[in-house]
Amino acid sequence: MKFLVAYFSATGTTARAAQKLANELHCDTYEIKPALPYTDADLNWMDKNSRSTLEMKDKSSRPAIVQDGLDLSGYDTILLGYPVWWYTAPTIVNTFLESYDFSGKKIILWATSGGSGLGKARFDLARSTTATISDGRILNGDAQIRQFAEAVKGNE
Repeated sequence: MKFLVAYFSATGTTARAAQKLANELHCDTYEIKPALPYTDADLNWMDKNSRSTLEMKDKSSRPAIVQDGLDLSGYDTILLGYPVWWYTAPTIVNTFLESYDFSGKKIILWATSGGSGLGKARFDLARSTTATISDGRILNGDAQIRQFAEAVKGNE
């Protein structure tokens, strides 16, 4: 089975976890890049008019991503990571799922979070793809990343 660790990271926290996970699995990574990078002001969740707040209030929001010809044909399982925003995945992850053909792929979610779980992300993201999506884990430390990698390898 061939894995791909795909991730969106606004501040670098999720990117660091993604790299560690990919190292554990000896697999490739793919960064979901916003066409317009997020600024600190965009990420201020306490500002009701910040970009991230407005995107998350509008479930149909699909922030543009950099389209760079990702070829998923060589991968069976996509380990899809993101920071938890408002108890779910940022809507830019929906953009990613709607931008590529995930037919026949398995997607396992994982996230970084300051205090909440995966929430309703699987339900929210399932609307954007025909792939099978399953919940994974919150990965906030090296031990959690190693345990998750071992669990994923064990289900090959």
